[in-house]
Amino acid sequence: MPKRAARREARIRCAPALEGGIKGSFSMITVALKMLVGDKAKFIGIVLGRTFASFLITQQSAIFLGLMTRTFGFISDTGQPDIWAMDEKVQFIDDIKPMQDTELYRVRGVEGVAWAVPLYKGLLRARLGNGTFQQCNVIGLDDATLIGGPPTMVEGSLQDLRRAEGVIVDEVGAKGKLAKAPSVPDGPREPLKIGDTLELNDRRAVVVGICRVSPTFQSNPVIYTTYSRATLFAPRERKLLSFVLVGAQPGEDKAALAQRIQERTGLLALPGRAFAERTYGYFMKNTGIPINFGISVLLGFFVGTAIAGQTFFNFTIDNLKQFGALKAMGASNSRLLGMILLQALIVGLVGFGIGTGLASMFKLLGGNTELAFYMPWQLLVVTGVAITLICIFAALLSIVKVMRLEPAIVFKG
Repeated sequence: MPKRAARREARIRCAPALEGGIKGSFSMITVALKMLVGDKAKFIGIVLGRTFASFLITQQSAIFLGLMTRTFGFISDTGQPDIWAMDEKVQFIDDIKPMQDTELYRVRGVEGVAWAVPLYKGLLRARLGNGTFQQCNVIGLDDATLIGGPPTMVEGSLQDLRRAEGVIVDEVGAKGKLAKAPSVPDGPREPLKIGDTLELNDRRAVVVGICRVSPTFQSNPVIYTTYSRATLFAPRERKLLSFVLVGAQPGEDKAALAQRIQERTGLLALPGRAFAERTYGYFMKNTGIPINFGISVLLGFFVGTAIAGQTFFNFTIDNLKQFGALKAMGASNSRLLGMILLQALIVGLVGFGIGTGLASMFKLLGGNTELAFYMPWQLLVVTGVAITLICIFAALLSIVKVMRLEPAIVFKG
């Protein structure tokens, strides 16, 4: 009887204030929103918790994906070949195990091969005009076809590589690590341009073009030249062939052709996608990159959960009287549960939008720097799921308190 009387008196006291607010779902949504934004300071605090979690999860994951895509960026840029043939012990794209040039002719003799060309890839030191040295990725292309060249030319033409001593330099390297010394004291360094020269293994090289390529994992400049010239730039060795790039005949199954090349030559033969996955898998298994970024992402999730749970729980405690009044006026636990979930999801959506927006601006502020950042739509889905879980956890903490709430609380204080 005392509980029933308390409910009756609560209805009398709260009815004018709520103005019939529980007559329908739309009215309950209105009440929930008014409660949520009633205290602007608390509302901003709750949103900031979700924003921090969303930003940290998105930003760290995007940097991780950016780094991992760099590991196989050269494979992605080299889109002409169907199959890459290499020494059987090669583990990833930069794990070069040089082969004899005769392997090229063995691959060409395999049934189903339309064409096969050599590719040189190695780290060489470039001597700059001021006497300093810089490690560079030097790529030697087949002299006749130039297959494997850069995907985009900014200045010059790929055919210019056939000019004497010609090389093509990537745009970032030309403006950064290969840039010339300033012409005036304390002035900015001047980018390499067509006609400038540098030295590779004490041999003169003339810049005949500027290209745009995917950044490398080590962030070294990339220099393209012909295969014969690359073998002159490289230190003299008995084996200089890095890869054999293979094109399949029309209608030929690439996986079957790769298997046939392996059986006939003893080389490792992989389609481009499989080689990229092999490279990606090596870095995932043998480096600390996944662990380090995984810890950062989990930290963002748990810290976001703790902040969101605490702030939303405090918000619920501060509004217990309002929830008690609604309960006294006949609102069921399921209706109150819906209100709390709605409030949690609204602040989660706002925080998600602001957090991912800030993460996107992080890339824009990086500009054309060496910042590794890749944010596909799948990453936004993962972040959205994480923020939703955070919101649900925060709501559950508050729901337990509201479910046990007695309407008589409206008479206290």
